[in-house]
Amino acid sequence: MTVALSKLNFRDLGGLRTAGGRLVKSGVIYRSEGPASFFEEHRRELGALGVRCVCDLRSAGEREAAPNDWCGPGCRVMHLDMNTDLRVPGAEVSNALRTDSNIDDARKVIISNYARMPAVLSPHFSSIVGALFAGEVPMIVHCTAGKDRTGVAIALLLALLGVSRRDILSDYARSDVFGRNMRAAGLVNETFRKTVGFVPSEPVMAMMMGTHDDFLLAAFLAVEGGWGSVANYFAAGGIDSKGQDKLRARLLE
Repeated sequence: MTVALSKLNFRDLGGLRTAGGRLVKSGVIYRSEGPASFFEEHRRELGALGVRCVCDLRSAGEREAAPNDWCGPGCRVMHLDMNTDLRVPGAEVSNALRTDSNIDDARKVIISNYARMPAVLSPHFSSIVGALFAGEVPMIVHCTAGKDRTGVAIALLLALLGVSRRDILSDYARSDVFGRNMRAAGLVNETFRKTVGFVPSEPVMAMMMGTHDDFLLAAFLAVEGGWGSVANYFAAGGIDSKGQDKLRARLLE
């Protein structure tokens, strides 16, 4: 059913195993890149999935450029802005990378950006979890590439469910398909110029398109430093221990 979608940065979270041996249910939450990548065959496959909720983590400008117009009347789109990405006009990370072509310093900028994401994402989790409790599934969580903002959101959710850090990082690594697809299509320079207004050096560009463990680990370190644990982080966002248990019951088998 999802042959075309499988070539994108799109996948079902189902089948990932928790430390307790339970599995994330299939067909409930999908992670994806954004609709700018969707052709007609992708839209047909999305329609066949019967998606009921889309959690769009992009900025208003990104949504305007590539709207979720594939989503029918039975599908709710939640605009959960995370203005922490290099694609957001005027974003701090974009401005820093524009003037700094040194790969080590550029890596520090990206790591710092990942460390900021949990705080920006925290107010949105109550909406995401509320939709899950209301039975608005299947659900898609996406940004533009499906790698950075989506990567942090999905990583924290999987951590709360009890999926191991190793398996979370392995799932995150699969999102490098977005960059590989851009290179195969010869769209790297054009995409960078259109989305961020400049083309970095080749080493910096390759680093930015990659999925590096230290990027995602920076988000986990920020959670541990700011909230003490993933459970405390979700509790601070309005999902208390009972809500967390309920979420596990809904998403695990």
